[in-house]
Amino acid sequence: MASQTAASGSATLPAAPYTVVLRRRLRSLLSYEPLLRNGHVLVASSVMTAGLGAVYWVLATSWYHPETVGRSYAVISAVTLLGGIGQLNLADVLMRFAPSAGRHTRRLLLRSYAASGLCAGAGAAAFLALVPLVAPGLGFLRSSLVAPFFIVGTIGYAWFIVQDGALTGVRRANWVLGENAIFAVVKTLALALAAAWALGSGILLSWAGALAVSLTVANYVLLRRAVPAHQRAHADGRMPPRLLGYAATDYSGALCRLAAYNIVPLIVLNTLGGARNAYFSLSWVIAYTLYQAAYNMGSSLLVEAAHDPARISELGRRVLRHTGPPLTVAVLLLLVVAPWLLSVFGAEYAHEATGVLRLLALSALPNLLLNVAIDVARAHRRLAWAVALQATLCALVLVLTLRLIPRFGLNGVGAAWLLAECALALPLLLTLPRWLPSPARTSR
Repeated sequence: MASQTAASGSATLPAAPYTVVLRRRLRSLLSYEPLLRNGHVLVASSVMTAGLGAVYWVLATSWYHPETVGRSYAVISAVTLLGGIGQLNLADVLMRFAPSAGRHTRRLLLRSYAASGLCAGAGAAAFLALVPLVAPGLGFLRSSLVAPFFIVGTIGYAWFIVQDGALTGVRRANWVLGENAIFAVVKTLALALAAAWALGSGILLSWAGALAVSLTVANYVLLRRAVPAHQRAHADGRMPPRLLGYAATDYSGALCRLAAYNIVPLIVLNTLGGARNAYFSLSWVIAYTLYQAAYNMGSSLLVEAAHDPARISELGRRVLRHTGPPLTVAVLLLLVVAPWLLSVFGAEYAHEATGVLRLLALSALPNLLLNVAIDVARAHRRLAWAVALQATLCALVLVLTLRLIPRFGLNGVGAAWLLAECALALPLLLTLPRWLPSPARTSR
């Protein structure tokens, strides 16, 4: 009897140890590998933002006419473009240099806020002056009541980007998730209040109000807790040399990517009108979540490469291996559910935008390889190569969009993104061992 019990007990033992070992390995991976831990948090932030953002836009499309939705999204695109330009790529600079800045981190952050706020405000004012030429459909922004809010909102968005870089750079990526949650929830609640009060500008007011709340909370955490703790932990750090040269060169590449992301909605608005821009904008919001997965893992790569430059190739390959399979699954899933997902926003969205959403989703796969190549080049300080990749992407996307949109409509925009990403990713794939050698090969 005892032997039978022992035998039967031994037969059931493997399942429990296997589960325990699996849990321990997963816990160890997330606890001791900052690359994946911080990358996962940033990706979770993007997914959460996309999910809550989808709820927001479902409500917006239910309560407002497509023309209003399209025009409001064009304004938000202009703010994000100008804020992205005005932040001078200092978010990425902070990701790259805050880990080693030590007791100089607070000064580096405050200087980044001052420079980005000044440039973003000047850029917003210049845009308002040029609206009749570059975006006639946004002429209402020039009114004396709206213009100041547009400028302040652009400055706030520039700071929003910079603080994300600072939080990531001091290894507080969990607060990037927190601030985005605050932004999404407040934005949705404010939209509901604006719709209840029948405010025609409710989409823009809710977005601006949520931005103000998120900035206040995140900067309290950043300046009162995260930065002081980082300075104490890295008291021997120093201000990085040649910071301005690095920032200026890297900024030129970031401008190219920003232009590609944010000029396209203005092209759609001016070419196809506000309603079709609403259809495209919702598709881009959904597909951009896939782009963010690659960007967020790349941000974690930059931070960890700053701590240990010898591991750049290892980190880059780990990002590809870790992100590629789940991203492929997400793309395939989106290809299948695209019409049903868009129908949540209305039957016209599913009818008009299913094709462009599928094309944009496919473009996220080659974008992963391109994004890793750019971040590896930046970690190695091979900025000319990183800038060239981003400039080429921008040129291809804008030229192809202008050529294809008259013939294929919204599907032409999706095709432009897919063709541009593939044109860059294919040669990068063929030359992978040269720019991202395996760690074993590097150590020889």
